[in-house]
Amino acid sequence: MSMKLCVVGLGYIGLPTAVMFANSGINVHGIDVNPTVIDMIRSKRIHLHEPGLEKALEDAIDTGVFTVSMQPQEADVFIIAVPTPVGPGKTANLSQVVKAAEMLVPILKAGDLVVLESTVPPTTVESVLLPVLKQTHLVIGEQLFVCYSPERVMPGRLFHELKHNDRIVGGINLLSAQKCAELYERIVDGTIHITDTITAEMVKLMENTYRDVNIALANELARIAEEVGFNVWEAIQLANSHPRVQIHSPGPGVGGHCIAVDPWFIFEKAPKAARLIELSRITNDNVPQLISNRIREMVRNVHKPVITLLGVAFKGDIDDIRESPSLVVINELRKNGCQLKIYDPYVHQDMTDKVPTLNEAVTGSDCIVLLTDHTIFKDIDFDLIGRLMRSRRIIDTRNLVDLNRLRLSGFLCEKIGTPLAHVTMPHRLGESIRYD
Repeated sequence: MSMKLCVVGLGYIGLPTAVMFANSGINVHGIDVNPTVIDMIRSKRIHLHEPGLEKALEDAIDTGVFTVSMQPQEADVFIIAVPTPVGPGKTANLSQVVKAAEMLVPILKAGDLVVLESTVPPTTVESVLLPVLKQTHLVIGEQLFVCYSPERVMPGRLFHELKHNDRIVGGINLLSAQKCAELYERIVDGTIHITDTITAEMVKLMENTYRDVNIALANELARIAEEVGFNVWEAIQLANSHPRVQIHSPGPGVGGHCIAVDPWFIFEKAPKAARLIELSRITNDNVPQLISNRIREMVRNVHKPVITLLGVAFKGDIDDIRESPSLVVINELRKNGCQLKIYDPYVHQDMTDKVPTLNEAVTGSDCIVLLTDHTIFKDIDFDLIGRLMRSRRIIDTRNLVDLNRLRLSGFLCEKIGTPLAHVTMPHRLGESIRYD
């Protein structure tokens, strides 16, 4: 008898995971509470941008191994992959995890495996998921098996990383972990590491907290560079030439559902011990405000300035705007009465002040702000764009442009992490002094 899998939540992680399992030969039923998502998937259309997903979805549906609805069906394995946003008090909102588990209670049977993939604070499986699953009256760990196995993938590379990255499997007992490992062996070529649930929960949080702390260091170094008088991008590149150093890049802030959220889940459980984690989160959360202040200062002497913001997604070449620092910059500028034009070729959802083309975004503009590192933005012809602008100003938050070349084209330019106007560098930006 073939295995049947039910995936609860068909978002950025749930849908690619469901499709990948389906195309491995498992019968998969996906559920989502959003009827629009269900209708789109049934029509073989995707509601998110991910290379290869649309074709993989079409293959899964055409071969009859993938179905979707708004209600769960009986299966042998259930994967919960629902959002876990951080609330106003910087605590995890686990309501969707609870609702997903409650939906499964009436159909769970002896021998089933329940896997939580959503990113959660430590002890969530023990303190939140298991109390709901105990309503089945099945013996947990003997009749009903439970695991935590976090996704560890990057948007834009989901299928490659789902297959090739190592997988963490944390079981409530060894038998649960072994059953979960056997499941993921069907799609994972990387090593599968077995541990307990709390350790598995923490591994995912630690990975993203490490990156958040590293980015906070980079953002702080960028502020120092502006005051002291050096190019932080060059300095980071040179520092990273050391075999034991890997400093991340600064930017307009930190976005996405992982790095901008996960550290708070650790802080929630141990606020007195997580002081560095809290400080790093505050450092990165403050950057969009600094960027908006810098934009307003750039156009301070312009009458009724028009500001063009390039990029809404939190990172390049994707459509994901969750926790994007661009949204904070937009809101801060609006609060101060700024007239905006917003352009992002990947983000298709409706948004006030968003325009469909780059030319429309820059026509009559007084300042361009590069907020997202989309590859297409690196190839902008600024000589041509400059002719459409009312006045030529640009702020680069992603190290995408050559300041010297733009200045020769008549632009007033600023790049985060490079000296402010009152600070003099001992040599040209982006060049190293070499002694032969």
